[in-house]
Amino acid sequence: MKAITLRNLPPDVARTVQQRAKQKKTSVNKAVIELLEESVGGKGKKKSPVRYHDLDHLAGTWTKEEAAAFEALIAEQRTIDPELWK
Repeated sequence: MKAITLRNLPPDVARTVQQRAKQKKTSVNKAVIELLEESVGGKGKKKSPVRYHDLDHLAGTWTKEEAAAFEALIAEQRTIDPELWK
């Protein structure tokens, strides 16, 4: 498709486009295309899942005794009450 020139964008629209470009670390042109694609029913590409790493420092820090104590404490919560499933 040929190029399209947009003039007199409302400030909030321009700000949204610039924020999207910065967030995605892409060009303003690509950000505009993504926003337009989303507005007409989504993109052809699937979004990759977001991975968070804010709790990574906790992984693998329990001793075997601490893990066993935790499992013992929550064992009752993991049981299924047959009365609730009738």
